[in-house]
Amino acid sequence: MRLENKVAVVTGGAQGLGKAMCLRFAQEGAKVIAADMQDLDYKHDNVEGKILNVTDSEAVQKFFDEVIESYGQIDVLVNNAGITRDGMTRKMSEEDWDAVMNVNLKGVFNLTRLVGPQMEQIGGGSIINISSVVGEYGNIGQANYSATKAGVIGLSKTWAKEFARKGTPVRVNAIAPGYVMTDILKTVPQDLLDKFAKMTMLGRLGEPDEIASTALFLASEEASYITGQVISVNGGMRL
Repeated sequence: MRLENKVAVVTGGAQGLGKAMCLRFAQEGAKVIAADMQDLDYKHDNVEGKILNVTDSEAVQKFFDEVIESYGQIDVLVNNAGITRDGMTRKMSEEDWDAVMNVNLKGVFNLTRLVGPQMEQIGGGSIINISSVVGEYGNIGQANYSATKAGVIGLSKTWAKEFARKGTPVRVNAIAPGYVMTDILKTVPQDLLDKFAKMTMLGRLGEPDEIASTALFLASEEASYITGQVISVNGGMRL
């Protein structure tokens, strides 16, 4: 029970990686608030679903206040909510650029600027930002997405310094997953999935639970001396 008596907030917690992390945290004893734009398709006694648009700063403030009122504090924050609007740069619309920036960067900022100082006040905490392999290496047709995921890495390193500057152990790290078999990838043709698998040293795609295990480690006291880092969970992917 590595997260017993801890309160964790996971954005994008309705499905995919977010769902896997919520369930893993709950199994380890945490009270989990799964924030998403849609209702949860699963149930667990330790998981509460809340509708939240992370790009709406007023809604985020209200959400934060409600969580603090109900649970007293937030010990773990996972900024997982994200979207894609892929396209070659010369054809990418301003609307698609802005949409990805608002969710993947502004959304991360909106919640962390409230939770980070709160963690300083309660004496510590763990913030985990979900980046991507394309945030580390870039990818054709994903200029907006890769820019936000690289930005998330920069935010993680900056916040690791800011929120610990007074000596409080608030840890901030990023996870950069490779291709993981979420519902989105299940719609991709098998020949492309095989191609992605061959790009990894381990010769396979990842599973959501493997990302959840990494998040659990970073959220727990087992990672008490790890901050400002990017953990690449990609099977040894070579782009």
